[in-house]
Amino acid sequence: MDKPAIVRALVALIDDEILRATEAANRTRQGAIHEEARPENDKDTRALEASYLARGQAQRVVDLQADRQRVAFMDLRRFGPDDAIDLSALVLLEGDGPERWYFVAPAGGGRQLQHAGASIHVVTPEAPLGRALLGHFVGDELQLPAGARTREVSIADLR
Repeated sequence: MDKPAIVRALVALIDDEILRATEAANRTRQGAIHEEARPENDKDTRALEASYLARGQAQRVVDLQADRQRVAFMDLRRFGPDDAIDLSALVLLEGDGPERWYFVAPAGGGRQLQHAGASIHVVTPEAPLGRALLGHFVGDELQLPAGARTREVSIADLR
């Protein structure tokens, strides 16, 4: 699998989120300063609440832009079967369910993308699965919490 292409696809997903979040923040900001948002009395907090929402949405844009930078400029390593899982690892897990590919990235966790006919799930070191994978090797077996039960998986491949 082509890791630079995976990174480009992840950056494109984040770019789409940045665009949508920016548009939402702008709409909310416009609503907060609109003439109809002016308070009708001292108890009317609509404009204040809308300004808080706009501020939160603007912060979301800033956070997404930082995530984009962290992903776009991450170092991509090649991993072999004797290497421990670390950032930029592409990991295949197999177990009691279908095989799944995971890409360990510094940001962008929870997203899923398609590459080379495979579905790739993005995990970060801060996520429980990301923490569980770091430092392990091909052939290691892991017990992962999955809701109320435990899922047993093995690391089948590392790239």
